Amino acid sequence: MQWAEMVVAIVLIVTIGRILRARYEGRGLTPPPQENGDFVRQHEEIRALKERIAVLEKLATDDNSNAARLDREIERLRDRRDS
Repeated sequence: MQWAEMVVAIVLIVTIGRILRARYEGRGLTPPPQENGDFVRQHEEIRALKERIAVLEKLATDDNSNAARLDREIERLRDRRDS
């Protein structure tokens, strides 16, 4: 097999692979990501951050908040973060 034939074969294999991957992704048949320790830890951290952002958005947009209530909410968030 000469080098030109090998190049054509490699391009053909890569193209077929990409077509098959696109077909499976379009149908939703891609395998789920492996759930190792880092994945689970990052997922939990993202969930906690989303909760904190939701609370902070609520505090920032609440018209009836006073300084004492705001301080309590901030302390509650700090306590959750430390635990």
